[in-house]
Amino acid sequence: MGGVTPTPTAPHRRHPVFARVYTWIAPGAERAGAAEHRERLLSGLAGRVVEVGAGPGLNFRHYPPEVSEVVAVEPEPFLRDRAVEAAARSAVRVAILDGTAESLPVDAASCDAAVCSLVLCSVAEQARALAELRRVLRPGGELRFYEHVAYADDPRWARRQRLVDPLWTRLAGGCHLTRDTERAITAAGFEITEIERFRFQPAAAARIVAPHILGRAVRT
Repeated sequence: MGGVTPTPTAPHRRHPVFARVYTWIAPGAERAGAAEHRERLLSGLAGRVVEVGAGPGLNFRHYPPEVSEVVAVEPEPFLRDRAVEAAARSAVRVAILDGTAESLPVDAASCDAAVCSLVLCSVAEQARALAELRRVLRPGGELRFYEHVAYADDPRWARRQRLVDPLWTRLAGGCHLTRDTERAITAAGFEITEIERFRFQPAAAARIVAPHILGRAVRT
């Protein structure tokens, strides 16, 4: 079974209410298709992988056996505890670390791949988080991403996202509706080699976060 290595808690922003809400609604999204998205996201990975914003560890069971270690970074204590439980059931080794995407507790060029799964919407500084991911990846290392993004092809819903975003960010653990994450990945020094753009709406209320991207990029 997978190994677990927790580290001491560091001070940073916490969202305890949203963390509990997320663990309540996540199983429904997984059954509606998110689990299959995670399977595609992680397919073919090997070596040492850093996962940023691991949450309750929903990705862990999808890692292929070729992965030698997952270094999972999660700042929220409640979610980190759930990740420890998930890591104990994982078939691959998982080390759980406390930390933020903007300051990863991982050595430079020490990872073969990096995984971002529904987290670049909520990091405090997206550009800095992507720069950190580039730092910890070896040259030619791969970034796998699965994120909800701003509407790019529906002006009416894009406008609604902009209107709702300030309140949404406060209620949803710092999550933003209007980020152009695809462009941010490219600007951070990655070359996107594969990308899917689709809408995922597991419930009627999810229309506001329906646009998603899933893909791969390499550290240039």
